[in-house]
Amino acid sequence: MKITKLFKDFFESERAGGFVLIACTILSLLLTNSFLSEQYLHLWHYQIGNHSFEHWINDGLMTIFFLLIGLELEREVYAGELSNLKNALLPIFAAVGGMLVPAGLYLFLNYGTDTQSGAGIPMATDIAFALGILSLLGNRVPVSLKVFLTALAVIDDLGAILIIALFYSKGLVWSNLIIALGIFAFLLVLNRLKVRNLIPYLACGVIMWYFMLNSGVHATITGVLLAFAIPFGNGDEKSTSFILQHFLHKPVAFVILPLFALANTAIVLNSDWHYALSHHYTLGIALGLIVGKPLGIMLLSYIAVKLKISRLPSDLNWNSVLGVSFLGGIGFTMSIFITLLAFSDGEHIDNAKIMILVSSLVAAVIGLLYLKTVLKSKNA
Repeated sequence: MKITKLFKDFFESERAGGFVLIACTILSLLLTNSFLSEQYLHLWHYQIGNHSFEHWINDGLMTIFFLLIGLELEREVYAGELSNLKNALLPIFAAVGGMLVPAGLYLFLNYGTDTQSGAGIPMATDIAFALGILSLLGNRVPVSLKVFLTALAVIDDLGAILIIALFYSKGLVWSNLIIALGIFAFLLVLNRLKVRNLIPYLACGVIMWYFMLNSGVHATITGVLLAFAIPFGNGDEKSTSFILQHFLHKPVAFVILPLFALANTAIVLNSDWHYALSHHYTLGIALGLIVGKPLGIMLLSYIAVKLKISRLPSDLNWNSVLGVSFLGGIGFTMSIFITLLAFSDGEHIDNAKIMILVSSLVAAVIGLLYLKTVLKSKNA
């Protein structure tokens, strides 16, 4: 399979970024539960303008992360794995199964309770962590498996974005939303007029972000809208989309996501912290990520292939797909992000974060050990 330079760059940056995220998470937990705890927590609650540093990271910098996700999705649709319908249908079915089954299992335990809004938490896959774990297996991993996991995770993120837009918007202010969408429409006109200069897109994007922030729709949606307004052209190295996507890889992987991890894993672990794992909503998260993800991904992938809606790449088998399905249970970034939108109670948020970390670790270990076994013969 031909693999583009941009995909290689993306895979390498996400792989390294995954290791940085792991290090930042461990560091954050250690600092939060050390003698520096008070100062460390105060850092993230420090007010800049009318918002805390943590808020600027979650609603501001994470918009840039979503911009990169949007650019990656755009490339997949126009020139990547998703540009061929037959190839695209397998990761699409896999992603849909990997969202519906975890949400269903969560709702099975939480429907009708005040925590049912957390159904979106186990639906997400963290690209950086998942690719980071997959990269530990080195060259024994088929290119098709890397592409499948990447496409699955990108579609998964699109699903998370839609869920955020549809279910986690609060108190719509229609005037601001209309202005934001009007700016988006203006950018689409610039695209049609073949305006390639990035400056008007980025300048209008900042204004669109401001009105979206004050509209009730989560501001990070701006990043995805802006991505699809930016000209893709023929997708070569001189295209506007390529230039921006290439530029954003390292800042997102090594600055924005590490900051998000540091700010959002500042969890105080009391002596009875393990009781946080026994609530219905935390059990729902664990069941969704560890069981629901691989079950949903495998089930719908198998159905799509058996019904000949899609096909399994020649260098893959169901064992390798199952291994990657477990890696799909690494929620982390998007799961924590949705937790912040789903719950308002601090205890619920911290308990959910703890379970996300534990479940993502379990999913990563299972996926890594399983893939190490089933891909072993490649190096034999």
